[in-house]
Amino acid sequence: MLVLLGIGVVVFGFIVRANPLLVVMAAALTTGLAAAWTPSADIAVMTNAARDTLATFGKAFNDSRYISLTWVLLVAIGLLERAGLQERARITIANVKAATVGRLLWVYLVIRQGTSALGLTSLGGHPQMVRPLVAPMAEGAAEAKFGALPDRERYLIRSHAAATDNIGLFFGEDIFIAIASILLIKGFLEGYDIIVEPFELSIWAIPTAIAALAIHSLRLWLLDRHLKRTLTKASAAEAAQ
Repeated sequence: MLVLLGIGVVVFGFIVRANPLLVVMAAALTTGLAAAWTPSADIAVMTNAARDTLATFGKAFNDSRYISLTWVLLVAIGLLERAGLQERARITIANVKAATVGRLLWVYLVIRQGTSALGLTSLGGHPQMVRPLVAPMAEGAAEAKFGALPDRERYLIRSHAAATDNIGLFFGEDIFIAIASILLIKGFLEGYDIIVEPFELSIWAIPTAIAALAIHSLRLWLLDRHLKRTLTKASAAEAAQ
């Protein structure tokens, strides 16, 4: 049971809002040391456990060096934003009279979930799509109808934009037969002598994806109603003053 101490480290780290990377590393080290600890364990045993845990970290980092490509992507997005990408996105969506925050995010949800179901999971994402395009366009749609946004509503729109990307990806990718999550489920079930083909898992992911689409569509409709009610009252209060 000592290996479960790592979970406690994760919970404590998130409660005190520590750096997530440091929290994960501390939890992994705690779990690795706890796995090797016994009442009779000596310093040498614990030292070897710490060395093995750090070696595992190093191997994982070495095997995933392609992650450094992310920094190239961030530089490219930063240059686009400096050149006015967000401003152009706001102006473009403000000219579409029928656009609302909910409708815009619903369209993105359908596209994100559909492309993820085809295995194209890299077409969206928070750094390359939500922050530079989707969130500014959603804010622009709200500003075109209600004027300047209070911080609370602005952050509410941004959070829904991020959630839309998460939901579209999470519930869409399992439909694709050759995605890592499907293979993980298959391997886990085989460990308990439950043989399931990847195609069967993909088929059973479709009802869940449809339910997620329907539920989040309702949430986006409710978001539109909330923004209309709240921002209309705020505009009326400002006009009265």
